[in-house]
Formats: sequence, structure tokens, C-alpha cells
Amino acid sequence: MDPEYITIGRILRPWGVKGEIKVEVMTDFLDRFSPKQEIYVKHRKVTIEGSRWHRGQVILKLKEIDNIESAEVFRGQFIEIQRSQVSPLAENEYYRFQLIGLEVWTIEGDCLGHISDILSTGSNDVMVVPYHGAELLIPTIEDVVKSVDLDAGCVVIEVIEGILP
Repeated sequence: MDPEYITIGRILRPWGVKGEIKVEVMTDFLDRFSPKQEIYVKHRKVTIEGSRWHRGQVILKLKEIDNIESAEVFRGQFIEIQRSQVSPLAENEYYRFQLIGLEVWTIEGDCLGHISDILSTGSNDVMVVPYHGAELLIPTIEDVVKSVDLDAGCVVIEVIEGILP
């Protein structure tokens, strides 16, 4: 089941004394942080009044926050959007929340377990699958991932050297 809210960032700390906040970006859709966008913090709707980029992070001014004390309350909170606001992806592209929990099967028909996390490595993402007291790290590359079926709840992979202990 898809979550009702999707995380797009995390509030790191207040920025300045006028209620701005520094945000760690957790989405590829950077326009989510544009002025007038509606986002959610603690499932409460807030509106972005202004935004600017600073060293790979975004500084936001939210309409509902006007001083450092109010901004401090939001420290560490996640910024989310509603599921209905998710942008469509190209064919064979998936959101992390869609993959977590799916069963992983080999092309030979062996179930390896369920995806518990997705790690970003820079070159490609890696699916984490708990497996007999260890973790399998499965690269999301064409040579390995053969199919993803969201309706059936499974990913089929070809096991290459180094995946299984």
C-alpha cells in the first residue's frame, strides 16, 4: 500500500532570524521547493513564500513561520507532499516508496526476501534485502534487475557474482 505522504526533504535547522529554514533535499523534483508550492510538515499544510539554493540545500521561507523561535520548532521534521502530488515517472522508473516491501525473486524462481531499503551510491541505487541474518546489496542495473511488477509486488533479478554470500 502506498503511503499517503511522500517525503521530499528534511528540515535541518533555522536559517537566520526571520524564520527561514535550511532543508536537506530528498527529491529529484527541485521545483517542489518553488514559491507558492504547498507542502506538509507533520501533515500540516504550509506554503512556500520564498526559496533559494545554498551549497546543494534549499533555504525556505514558509508563510507560516516568521521568526527563529517558530522555525526552531520545525528542526528535524520531514517535508512531505501528498501522494496525489507525485509526478509521473517515465517507463521503468520507480519511486523508492514503490519498491520498498516488494519481494525479490531470482530468474530461477527463488525468493530472496523483501526490499527493506534503497541506498543511493552515486552511480546507481542499491536495493537492500535482509537474507539469513545478513543483507543482500542488489544493484539496480539492467544486467541484474530483469523486471519490476508493482501489481504483483515483486522484482525479478539475475544473480551475478557477489550478490549472494
